[in-house]
Amino acid sequence: QITTVSGNEFLLQSDIDFLILDWFHAIKNAIDRLPKERSCTSRNLELKLRRSSSIELLNRLDTESKEPKPEHRKSLIFRLNYSASDTNDRNRVKSRLKKFISRRPSLKTLQEKGLIKDQIFGSHLHLVCEHEKSTVPQFVRLCINAVEKRGLDVDGIYRVSGNLATIQKLRFVVNQEEKLNLDDSQWEDIHVVTGALKMFFRELPEPLFPYCFFEQFVEAIKIQDNATRIKSIRSLVKKLPRPNYDTMKILFEHLKKIAAKESVNLMSTQSLGIVFGPTLLRPEKETGNMAVHMLYQNQIVELMLSEYSKIFSSEED
Repeated sequence: QITTVSGNEFLLQSDIDFLILDWFHAIKNAIDRLPKERSCTSRNLELKLRRSSSIELLNRLDTESKEPKPEHRKSLIFRLNYSASDTNDRNRVKSRLKKFISRRPSLKTLQEKGLIKDQIFGSHLHLVCEHEKSTVPQFVRLCINAVEKRGLDVDGIYRVSGNLATIQKLRFVVNQEEKLNLDDSQWEDIHVVTGALKMFFRELPEPLFPYCFFEQFVEAIKIQDNATRIKSIRSLVKKLPRPNYDTMKILFEHLKKIAAKESVNLMSTQSLGIVFGPTLLRPEKETGNMAVHMLYQNQIVELMLSEYSKIFSSEED
């Protein structure tokens, strides 16, 4: 975050630490090269690089005032100013922040008082369904309906990323408000809707394919005989908890419609498997070869799309 003496503010954001450091050094070097009389006008310029929680940030302020800052250290705060009173100001602000953080109520307390509603993103699937008295989250249904209404023919649907800031805004609205209108102009970009849907499944504490089923699905996809492989996958799917099964059935039925428009949207079952495999299916603890796991994850989703009618059929064998 860069704030100039004229009041202009700039925010440069990245999740890559070394890239943030490169930005900082480039800006600092540019300031250092300014003529002395011009650089004096930059006394109140602040450069802040942040990737930590409030408490970590405050603890780091304590140590940084006593220790030299190694350039490779993550989540550093850099400040360029020449005010003699800065240390006192910083300590005063730090003290106030510590008091505020230590006194703030817990999330549970805020939820009990009704100030914060139960979250949709980041909650267990069965809890979301219990809260809504359904077996498929309403947000999932809304996203699927929106995509089928105006996104089936869109090139790269589900593969192309939407604007992350807008996706996060949609996430906030879903978590805080009961009613959601995806036909609103602010959600006009269908890639924002698909991005939010993928984020919902990524943020489930336990994936749509529960952890305890992961190895069983992997072993099933390894079966060489196709008929036996399909039968094994179908048997596992039938054993899933009701919210997982119903949500999975609706999602895969939707993705099958996407694949049916492959000639227009260029999204085959293989492409959808690559997109949704790691999102819907992952081990609780990553062991062994991640690349091999990813291959199986993709193949499982691809097979379930190709053989949707056999796997999700209500008829008994």
